[in-house]
Amino acid sequence: MIKVGDTLPSTTLMEYIEVEGEGCSLGPNPVDVAKATAGKTIALFALPGAFTPTCSAKHVPGYVENCAAFKAAGVDEIWCVSVNDAFVMGAWARDQKSAGKVRMLADGSAAFAQATGLTLDLTSKGMGLRSNRYSMLVKDGKVLALNVEGPGKFEVSDAATLLAQAKA
Repeated sequence: MIKVGDTLPSTTLMEYIEVEGEGCSLGPNPVDVAKATAGKTIALFALPGAFTPTCSAKHVPGYVENCAAFKAAGVDEIWCVSVNDAFVMGAWARDQKSAGKVRMLADGSAAFAQATGLTLDLTSKGMGLRSNRYSMLVKDGKVLALNVEGPGKFEVSDAATLLAQAKA
């Protein structure tokens, strides 16, 4: 499992873009994790799935609401990563009103989740291999803080916890 001090895995996530610009075309665009984190501080949180109860009601809203506070604490971007396709993440972004606040990044094949060692097997619930729920503070591709939830929990990966770590 990835730990504090480790570098994020060299993988590619996908992001659904609704508006052309800054070299991005409409539709899913690849996000090279190493390039996208270079020289930046990222508040990254991951969760089991888009549109799931805890993720939609608590996890994402906390980060959306605290976007300005994260920026004030020196965070360049907030990323939400989930094992869903880019189209689902794009629809969820609209639903959560996260545009300009939280980048909703798809890990469709669970490559990032597997490379970090932070997977969750939800096959018994019909969801297959997913990402565990966690948050991390990343600076220039290196993990500065990592908060991994226990099964079925939402206690340490919330926005308030990671914001306090970003301010420290």
